Amino acid sequence: MSHFSNIKTQIRNLVSLQAALTDLGVDWKSGSRPVRGYRGQNRTAEVVIEQDNDYDIGFSWNGQEYELVADLQYWQQSWSVDGFLNRVTQRYAYHTVIDETAKQGFQVANQQQNEDGSISLVVQRWSA
Repeated sequence: MSHFSNIKTQIRNLVSLQAALTDLGVDWKSGSRPVRGYRGQNRTAEVVIEQDNDYDIGFSWNGQEYELVADLQYWQQSWSVDGFLNRVTQRYAYHTVIDETAKQGFQVANQQQNEDGSISLVVQRWSA
């Protein structure tokens, strides 16, 4: 019986996911790698976060999105699972907005981190 949990996300862009993890100071490895679990079980993921207790966290593509894959009993991060996913999702959204607006010729004119943790962005594009 598997101890792994798969948690759905709205994360679809690998580069933005990796940038989000880097922003948060999370040490991750990329490429198709095993996520180590209970009693030597493993799952394959495209992004793996190794933990000191030898039970990893991964993000695995399910054909539509990257799911968080982990044995939650051995979660060893400074944030709870929900707190971790909230932070990753916020940084992922930030990078997605920046990348997509840049493709359309926009640049960040102003960026502000609000007291509630949200981020305000103002983008602009000059036209001739």
